[in-house]
Amino acid sequence: MQNKNTKSYRESRKPRSQFTSRGEYLNHELSVMNPKRWGLNLPGRDFNFAFEDLIPAIAGTIGLTVMCTAVTNAFANAYGLDQAFIIENVRVDMLVVSVLFVILFSGFFNPRANLPGIHGPMMPLIPLMAVSGTHPLALAILIAIFGIILSITKGGSRLVKVTSQGVAGGLLVYLGAIGTIGQVGAIQKWANGMNLGYIGFVVLIANLILYAYLARAKKRWLAIPICSFLAAAVALVLGAPFEFTTSPGLPSFNPFYWWGEDTGWKLGMPGLSHFISSLPFAILAVAMWSPDFLGHRIFQEMHYPKAAKNVLMDVDDTMINCSARQVTSAFFGSGCITSSWGTYMIPAAIAKRPIPGGAIVCGVLSAIVAVAGFPMDIAVWRPVLGIALLVGVYLPLLEAGMEMVHDSKDTQASGICIFSSAVVNPVFGWALTMFLDNNGFIGDKERPTRLSIGDRLIIPGIALLVSTVAMAIVGMIPGIPPLIQ
Repeated sequence: MQNKNTKSYRESRKPRSQFTSRGEYLNHELSVMNPKRWGLNLPGRDFNFAFEDLIPAIAGTIGLTVMCTAVTNAFANAYGLDQAFIIENVRVDMLVVSVLFVILFSGFFNPRANLPGIHGPMMPLIPLMAVSGTHPLALAILIAIFGIILSITKGGSRLVKVTSQGVAGGLLVYLGAIGTIGQVGAIQKWANGMNLGYIGFVVLIANLILYAYLARAKKRWLAIPICSFLAAAVALVLGAPFEFTTSPGLPSFNPFYWWGEDTGWKLGMPGLSHFISSLPFAILAVAMWSPDFLGHRIFQEMHYPKAAKNVLMDVDDTMINCSARQVTSAFFGSGCITSSWGTYMIPAAIAKRPIPGGAIVCGVLSAIVAVAGFPMDIAVWRPVLGIALLVGVYLPLLEAGMEMVHDSKDTQASGICIFSSAVVNPVFGWALTMFLDNNGFIGDKERPTRLSIGDRLIIPGIALLVSTVAMAIVGMIPGIPPLIQ
């Protein structure tokens, strides 16, 4: 709630003309904002729009379009559904999410909650979900229940607080490095698949030079739109084929259509067996939220001024937003699994903008893209997609992680986190390293003396146990076959 003893945002803000630089003005805006967590926030009274809001809005729209299409396509392949299903299902998700949870929830109702995006790390598990009898609606209901429980108990924010700087830095470095390597490889594979390998090389080199210049000029917040445009332009000029295939339209929002026996998913409504088979995947999805949210929150802290405490994303509120988005979008037919929206939050932090203004713009753009159709073709075109993820998410994550490692103690925790993440995955790496670090086995040996038993043993121990068991059940532990068939 807003502190009545302090000035309101409207009374405290100053016009751009009173500052010597744009950066000082943006820092001041962040410092004087105090949005209501559970109340109506209005433009002009509680926040304002700025040109910089376009950057996270465009990045978020590209990210939502790309990831939603990728997840829906994976589900369609696993469940034997056609291309028409993919297009209409993506539209359902984008419209429901952009209007209800991006514009209304994060834009007006609770600007301390980050936007609910797509849970990319769960995508490789979709084929296993299909063969194990998982029902997307049952999965969504369970994820929402677990997410709300974690939020109400303050478990999410507690996990963020007990994660040291070295562990968090290692997690960011690993995610950034793996993502960077993956996107570079995907662009080269795309070009080589057309026997035009030089196109991928030129696209990457041109954007490497441009990104380096933007970083040098302290204009990295412009990287996503400018680098994406350059990628598309270079690829087209060098002869890469491209065509628009998606026409404008609106999807059905009838839940009985999507969850019918012979329409939509052709699965019918979920029964008890569907909830049982969906349980381990739901646990794993929510277990993965904390390190994801941690990375986004840290990114804000690194780029915002220290006085901007009131505009940092609230981890527990973001979990409420993600939980509500998960069950609501699934009710209307979507199969997407949600998490904190990194392709929005990371560019917003770099651009020094709070959540609400860009969220509203992002919601409007996403709705336009979903209805128009043809912008989806541009957003998911490999050179645009790959470069947007590279410069907007993975390179900034890599850089932020390296900035967090300051001394030998941080280096040790960071290195173990990267090692254990490579052995299994980032969730296991984060949970194991947090447990070891908080108990003095690695990193700062004095750290355990500053922590309570709950922060040292109970919370990290539960996180490690729950995530490890969930991963073992679905077959994510190397060398151990899935415990469900």
